[in-house]
Amino acid sequence: MELSHWWILPLAAAAVAVTAWLYRRRRGPARTRPIAHGERLTDLPQYQQSLRRHRTRLALAVVLGAVFLAATATAAARPTQRTVEQPEIRNRDIVLCLDVSGSMTSTDAALASVFQGLAKEFDGERIGMVIFDSSSVQLFPLTDDYQYAAEQLTRAKEALDSGAGSFFDGTWNGEGSSLIGDGLASCIQSFPDTDTGDAKRSRSVVLATDNFLSGEPIFTLDEATALATGKSVKVYALNPGDMDYGEQPDQPGVQLRAAAERTGGSYFTLDSPDAVPGIVRKVQESEATSYLAAPQAVVADAPAWPLGIALLAGSGMLLLGWRLEP
Repeated sequence: MELSHWWILPLAAAAVAVTAWLYRRRRGPARTRPIAHGERLTDLPQYQQSLRRHRTRLALAVVLGAVFLAATATAAARPTQRTVEQPEIRNRDIVLCLDVSGSMTSTDAALASVFQGLAKEFDGERIGMVIFDSSSVQLFPLTDDYQYAAEQLTRAKEALDSGAGSFFDGTWNGEGSSLIGDGLASCIQSFPDTDTGDAKRSRSVVLATDNFLSGEPIFTLDEATALATGKSVKVYALNPGDMDYGEQPDQPGVQLRAAAERTGGSYFTLDSPDAVPGIVRKVQESEATSYLAAPQAVVADAPAWPLGIALLAGSGMLLLGWRLEP
């Protein structure tokens, strides 16, 4: 417990002392009238009992008055409570990187639906979305306009559920399909350069792909991974088809897992789109535990106890004042 304005206490004590001194100085001699045979009254037991009771009440009133003054002076000195907190940083950047080849629509729709709900709860995060097949299209850039993001994710979910429409325009401009390296590189380029002041933000890509590469990408998966590590981007790969042919290092699933883990992220296989919400929760928890703010001293006013004491003392004074009335 600390006092922000501690100097009020000595000032209050000095003011009380000066007031008491002035009162004693200005106080004149008590005006009395002689009464014959007054001892007959003062020697009565009832009188002595009443006098003791009166003096006790006066003494208690003085004590309560002192307590009241001390409590109010302490409250005026502004007591504060200092604690140390380490809040969670919620300045994450998340890019949804969706492979929109034919086998991915149900998983992509599930991801869009989950993040549509999360966007309503975000506070400080930025979210963006890129879709790709043989070429990449940025659906919307990193933004903290959550209403806009939710609208775009709703539009994406509806298009992915139907599997047709202009939503996919621009994703078939190249040769081949599921060009993972190019798609991942495009998603990583959605993040600003590290010299713009955003280097302390958590950066993650949620990459959903069937991992079935068909064609020759400009960026290989290794090159896109190197780009991610250079920008401090974690890749969380979701593979619904788990297109793998064994545990050899040159197999597609092993390569994608190794690429995600090299960035500090993770690799998940999906049995069904119903598993998407659980995986997204794991990603959110992983990101949250990795980024904690530096310990901060938090100072909060704590006037409750002196004001409470002043209230009790004041109430006692009022009660005694009523009992002391002639």
